[in-house]
Amino acid sequence: MIRIDGVDILVDLAGHTVTNRLPAFARKLAPVQVTWLGYPNTTGLSTMDYRITDAFADPPGMTDAFYTEKLHRLPECFSCYSPPTDAPAVAPLHAARAGRITFGSFNNFAKLTPEVIKTWAQILNRIPTATLYLKYKDLESAQMTHKIQHDFMTYGVLMSQLRIQGDDPLHVEHMERYNSIDIALDPFPYNGTTTTLDALWMGVPVVTLEGTSHVSRVGVSQMSNLGLPELIAKNKVEYVDIAVTLAGNVGKLALLRAGMRQRMSDSPLMNVERFTRNLERAYESMWSARVQK
Repeated sequence: MIRIDGVDILVDLAGHTVTNRLPAFARKLAPVQVTWLGYPNTTGLSTMDYRITDAFADPPGMTDAFYTEKLHRLPECFSCYSPPTDAPAVAPLHAARAGRITFGSFNNFAKLTPEVIKTWAQILNRIPTATLYLKYKDLESAQMTHKIQHDFMTYGVLMSQLRIQGDDPLHVEHMERYNSIDIALDPFPYNGTTTTLDALWMGVPVVTLEGTSHVSRVGVSQMSNLGLPELIAKNKVEYVDIAVTLAGNVGKLALLRAGMRQRMSDSPLMNVERFTRNLERAYESMWSARVQK
C-alpha cells in the first residue's frame, strides 16, 4: 500500500518499541525513510536514512557514531509539547505551606539506577528536612516500597524522608500531584521527556545532568530551549549542588513556579507553528538531497 500510494518520505515513530513496524522499513518502501521521536536511539537499519534530533540532544560530532542514520538536527528542539487539557492550575510553592522542601520524580522506576539513588541520597543527606516524592505504577506494592526504602536507607536516608506512591486512576489527579513537588530531579543516564515537560507545565523546575548520548541529553535540550541553563549540571557533584542551592532559595523557587507556565508558552518547546515549519523544512531538505543524488 505504501508503494502504491507513492509515499516519498516514510516516517517511523516507534523504533524498537512494542508493535513497531521496522520490518517494513527494512524493505525500503519509500525513497526517503526517517525515524523520529518514539525511540531515543538508532534503529540500526541501513535502510533508515535519517534520524530527527537537535544540536542540544545530539551535538555535532559527539553522538553521530552511535547511529546508522544520518542525524538531521532541527534548529531548536526535536519535539514540541502540548499540555494536557485537564492539567489543574499551578498551586503556590508547596514548601511555603509544608515548611520543608519536597523533591520528586514521576519517571519510570527503571530509570532510577543505583547511581541515581546514590546521588539523590546525597541531596537528602545535605537537607535532612527534605522529602523525596517518588511516583510510578506499582511502586506502592510492599515489595517495591521495601526495595526503595532499603536502597535509600543504605545511604543514610531516613524512611520519613521518602514518599512513595503508585498510579492515580485519573490523569488529572496525576498532574495535581506536581503541586506537592518543589523541585523535580531528572534521572540519568536516561532522562525524562514528557514527564519533565509535565513537571515544568505544573511550575516545577527540573535539575538535569548532561551526558554524552541522546537519552542523557534530552534534559539539556529542554532546559536550554526553556532558557534555564543554570539547571543543567556537568557532573554529579554539580547536580547535587544545584539541587541543594535551589532548595535553599525559596524566593527563587516561588518566582520560578509562578512564571514557569508563561516561560513554557513563550519557549520553542510549545511554539507549534514554528516547530512545524522547522520540521517541514527538514523534510524538504531530505527530499532535495535525494533528488540531487
